[in-house]
Amino acid sequence: MTLRRRTLAQAAALLALPTLGPNAFAQRAKDTVILGMVLEPTPGLDPTTAAAAAIGEVVHYNVLEGLTKVTASGAVLPLLAEDWSTDPDGKSYTFKLRKGVRFQDGTPFDAEAVKFSFERAKAPDSTNKAKKTVFDNISSITAPQPDIVILTLTNPDATLPFRLGENTAVILSPKSAATTATQPVGTGPFKLDSWQKGTAITLVKWDGFRDAASIKLKKVTFRFINDNAAQVAALLAGDIDGMPRFGAVQNLKQLQADKRFVVELGSTSGKGILAINNKKKPLDDVRVRRAISHAIDRKAFIDGVLEGLAKPIGSHAAPTDLGYVDLTGVYPYNPDRARALLKEAGIGTPLNLTLTLPPPSYARKGGEVVAAMLAKVGIVAKIENVEWAQWLSGAFKGNFDLTIINHVEPLDFVQYANPQYYWGYDSKALNELVKKMAEAGRGKPRIALYGDIQRQISTDAVNAFLFNPAQVSVAKRGLKGLWANSPVAANDLSQVSWQ
Repeated sequence: MTLRRRTLAQAAALLALPTLGPNAFAQRAKDTVILGMVLEPTPGLDPTTAAAAAIGEVVHYNVLEGLTKVTASGAVLPLLAEDWSTDPDGKSYTFKLRKGVRFQDGTPFDAEAVKFSFERAKAPDSTNKAKKTVFDNISSITAPQPDIVILTLTNPDATLPFRLGENTAVILSPKSAATTATQPVGTGPFKLDSWQKGTAITLVKWDGFRDAASIKLKKVTFRFINDNAAQVAALLAGDIDGMPRFGAVQNLKQLQADKRFVVELGSTSGKGILAINNKKKPLDDVRVRRAISHAIDRKAFIDGVLEGLAKPIGSHAAPTDLGYVDLTGVYPYNPDRARALLKEAGIGTPLNLTLTLPPPSYARKGGEVVAAMLAKVGIVAKIENVEWAQWLSGAFKGNFDLTIINHVEPLDFVQYANPQYYWGYDSKALNELVKKMAEAGRGKPRIALYGDIQRQISTDAVNAFLFNPAQVSVAKRGLKGLWANSPVAANDLSQVSWQ
């Protein structure tokens, strides 16, 4: 697409929209913002019990807070903890908590609330997606004083302060934790005002926040818009003020050329994959999975689906990770090799599989591209489009053959050591590497083991690894503070304002 400026009338015609009048783009009140989101949080607003990244995009740092905060640059700062220290062996962390903080239900934030929240995340029936990666490694949680919490770990973890800044580690009030999914109550600067299912969620400023004077916005609405054309239309019409994770990248140059908008390109920790059900025949044969990997042209996928706004990956790691290894050369695009591997595995063609696709355009549009590539090697992928809730209750529970999904959680390689995870991979070799990395000291030994883990996942072709997406943020000129990068899935509204 050539870079050129379009008038609003031209853009409207392009999108089959009515031409808008001169007042259609009037700026909203200085204390109100409407943001677009691709997906609605499902099934609720409790990030400690459900996996959807969209939950954190609404509530994390806004309604619910943790001990630490990960900034857009990836730095880790104190939040509900004023400070922390660790023993030399890295197995004990002592957190000093802020005093005088209260939850929005009036109950005090203290060490007992932290203990309650983390024990809830550790419980045998916990569905916290960080249970295995973070909380199972915490052998004890003690609260010797109201403002002191001590976490003792089974294995040292230098990443713990970062992990505690993720939405899985938010601190909940014991009084209201059970109803967080429908009525989240936290210590953050905003509280839930309304949730119009299928349409929008509105947050309003909480005047009881410890630093309420610094919060410039009084009202923020998240509108759910998963259709690309509708995202562009909403921006052009002024119906939304910005979209931190803009999906309609094919229209990006149009918006870059429009002086009313600021477009930022940043980094993410995302790993876009063609997930493969390792428990289903014939996908339990590594030769079949390798054939699928060889059948995918990553560059063509990235150029055709993401307008080139991504980097190819060859394992479950992002290029921004410390210790990232470029393994994109392990399975180069090679349809002949793919066909040979299928033959070697005794697979007659056509091999019929189902490709389950959730709503984001990288999946829906990408699914068409992947299906066409697979067809060239004799794999017929029947496309099944599902809504997000259906994907979570179906594919994410292991009921699928193939699916395309972007894993946004940072450093989530530990899921490959969980045979119950939805892709059903079980490897003693990988499990031993993950165990060694957990027990390793800081520095080079851990980095080397992380490389070995990436290589093992790639060797076993657990999934077909596709892309690490750029973050594309679009906002009206004058709206400041939206994150350009997403080291974690969040929209921190505490720094957002009109200027």
